[in-house]
Amino acid sequence: MRVDFASLRAELTLWRAQGKSFPLWWRDDDAVAPTAALDRLAVLSHETGVPVHLAIIPSEATPDLARALDDSFVPVVHGWAHANNAPEGQKKAEFGPGRPKAEIEADLKAGLARMEDLFGARLARMFVPPWNRLDNGALPLLQSLGYESVSTYLPRKSVDAVPGLEQINTHIDPIFWRGTRGLVPPEAILEQTVALLRDRREGRSDNAEPLGYLTHHLVHDADIWEFSRQFILELCEGPVTLFRQNGKDRT
Repeated sequence: MRVDFASLRAELTLWRAQGKSFPLWWRDDDAVAPTAALDRLAVLSHETGVPVHLAIIPSEATPDLARALDDSFVPVVHGWAHANNAPEGQKKAEFGPGRPKAEIEADLKAGLARMEDLFGARLARMFVPPWNRLDNGALPLLQSLGYESVSTYLPRKSVDAVPGLEQINTHIDPIFWRGTRGLVPPEAILEQTVALLRDRREGRSDNAEPLGYLTHHLVHDADIWEFSRQFILELCEGPVTLFRQNGKDRT
């Protein structure tokens, strides 16, 4: 695959000329067990040097997965069961509006407990809601239960979703979900990326928020894998710092 990265390279040149840098991170969703695709994700992480924050579905996660992950992965909490609890006709959500608070709290608590049991101090207490949708009423619950950050999609509006709960979103998704479910045309991804970087460089958006690349290793085709490899390597040539939310020893 040949991709013309000229526009991205030109934007990164401006960053370097102005003595600026931006933080970069990578999130991948829906892991439950070791697979060949997960092995390929690990290889790509090692090749690029960028750690993967792996959003794992707690109710389905296996002990084999915990044993398989090396230090290139940062395990984070991906809902509870990745179940759609939205009323008919509404967009899919596991923790959307209208769900009883007691049910939400029970699932949030169960998800964190399951992941801590599997990963211990390796777990980063980040909550990733399935489909990137979360009722605002659940945010105080996340904070009170011990989650430290929440991650959805698009640039954040404030540093903290609620006091004590940092918002760390993703911004670039290479999958054409509403169409072929293959790779979004690379020129469209690059146009979006350059616009995001320009807004940061010119002060219209928060450059303290890590710029997030979002992947789903279980559904990648060859083009998505190859574009991701080239794209991440190109970004890493720019003036970047790599973000990693580490777990902590809480004993």
